[in-house]
Order: sequence, then structure tokens, then C-alpha cells
Amino acid sequence: MTTVMVVEDDENMRVAVAAQLSAAGLGVHVCGDLAGAGRALGSHAYDCAVFDRMLPDGDSLGYVDALRRQGWHTPVLFLTARDSPADRVAGFEHGADDYLVKPFAMAELTQRVLNLCRRSGSDRPSVLRHDDLVMDCARREVRRADVLLTLSNKEFAVLEYLLVRAGQAVSRAELLEHCWAAAPEEMGDKSNPVDAVVKRLRRKLREPELIHAVRGLGYRFGAQ
Repeated sequence: MTTVMVVEDDENMRVAVAAQLSAAGLGVHVCGDLAGAGRALGSHAYDCAVFDRMLPDGDSLGYVDALRRQGWHTPVLFLTARDSPADRVAGFEHGADDYLVKPFAMAELTQRVLNLCRRSGSDRPSVLRHDDLVMDCARREVRRADVLLTLSNKEFAVLEYLLVRAGQAVSRAELLEHCWAAAPEEMGDKSNPVDAVVKRLRRKLREPELIHAVRGLGYRFGAQ
């Protein structure tokens, strides 16, 4: 299911936005501050994120900018009362894909979020990089420290899925659904295919380790 994270400290606004997006068929996770957003991103990969600018624990502008510098690709919409041209420009300069000023029409917000969800994964660069790892998705090549790696199709798919979501925890169920083209319930308790592929990937990627186990959930790609 396409899932969106909404980070908004105004409870009434948060509930209203979540209800509207849920009615449009989206899964919605809500948070009231940046700390909550961090926890949510640590346990789930989203197709889009909606951030209020001014939150109790900081300006989400810097938070999103920091995530972008770590390779986070999820489309972001800033939803804010800060409406000056300088604010809008700053939003785009720091990682926004869209910017909507309050007050706004719920229908317009929904369409903008749906557009970003459709873009998720389709407009990312064909060459993905993380430190000394380079994945050329068009050429189906992966190099680490300039050494070409030989990966199976499944290993390539799992690595690509994790790399696009660098820094985020990704569950085994997500990997099964997206890389095996099977719903988790159809696989029963056969989570071993994921673990087996990740084990081979770790061996081929060598040290320092890039894929880390997230206890009770799955895996996370990136620095420890």
C-alpha cells in the first residue's frame, strides 16, 4: 500500500489531513514532531512525507536537508504558513519537492501528495551512490571501490531497494513484497529467502559493512 508520513504538531490539522489522505486510499502515519518522524522513518519506508515547517523540536527545513545529504530520496511536501517567496525558495533549496501554503484546500493537498507518490521511485537518478558504492541501474552494474561486483537479479533488486531507502529500516515483509513480487502472507513464514540474499550481499559488498540488521524487523542500509 502506498504510505505517507504526515508530520504536523497541530492536532486538529494532523487529524484532518490524515483523514483526507486515508480517504484517498493512502496509508497514513502521523507524527507531532521531528523526534517522532525520526522514529517513524527508522521503522518504515514511505512513498511521500508531508512536513509542517515549524515543529516543537525544530524547523523541519534543516531536518529534511540533513536527510537529503544522507541520500534520502522520499518526495517531501512542506505544508506551512510561511508564505514569503524567500521561504518557498528555501524550502526547495533544502529538499522539498513541493510546497503548499496554509490555509489550503484539502483536495489540492491530496492531488499534490498523490502526484508525489506516483513520482516516488520513478524520478530518482539511474546511478545511485553511497560512499564508495556506485549502482548503475540502467546498466545493471554495481561497483564498490571501483571493483565490479557480480550480483544475481535478486541480489541486485534487494540492494537497490535498500539503497534507495538508505538510512531507513526496511522490513523483511517489504522486501518480500517488492523484490519477490509476492505478498508477505503468500510467503507464510518463509523469511529465509530475504536473509539468505542479504547474507550473500554482505559477503560480496565486503567491509566496511553497509547492510545492518534491525532487530525484530529487517535491515537498514548505510553507515552504522
